[in-house]
Amino acid sequence: MKLILGLGNPGKQYAKTKHNAGFLALDALADKLGVFWTAETEFKADLARAFVESERVILAKPKTFMNLSGQAAVALMNFYKAGPEDVLIVQDDMDHLPGQMNFIPQGGDAGHNGIASIFELTGRRDFARLRIGIGRPDNKEIKSEDWVLGSLQAETVKTAEEAPDAILDWITLGLPKAMTKWNAK
Repeated sequence: MKLILGLGNPGKQYAKTKHNAGFLALDALADKLGVFWTAETEFKADLARAFVESERVILAKPKTFMNLSGQAAVALMNFYKAGPEDVLIVQDDMDHLPGQMNFIPQGGDAGHNGIASIFELTGRRDFARLRIGIGRPDNKEIKSEDWVLGSLQAETVKTAEEAPDAILDWITLGLPKAMTKWNAK
């Protein structure tokens, strides 16, 4: 079983913001797999379920807003008895330029409040992540909070729409091979 958590904020006003790159990537994956989202309040998330080859896959978009993403992560991991090795977090990342995407096996939160919430509530930091670049503002007067809630760049949208292929490689090939293939791009 694999659990794919796409991070973002619920609501139409946030749908096309940089912070929702994880949601956008999971929507593209759900479309590719031909599965549909259902609201599941007990998990504080929208879920879509599929099989990839013989692997059961749960796609999850937390509905708790970014800063409380850990609530959904804990509920899902507990219910599905998923360890960190079974979880992939798909997130936006300011340290990567728009159009860039890469896997990491673990690491710090780099100021990302959704990741910080997951780390805090699970007590773990060893989650694989797929980071989708949104870059940083050129103007130092723009606050990070305002930047991530700004409109998505075309390059980020394109990368998020390519992310399903990377995620499928993580599921079928494993993290080391997916990193070798996708981090070189």
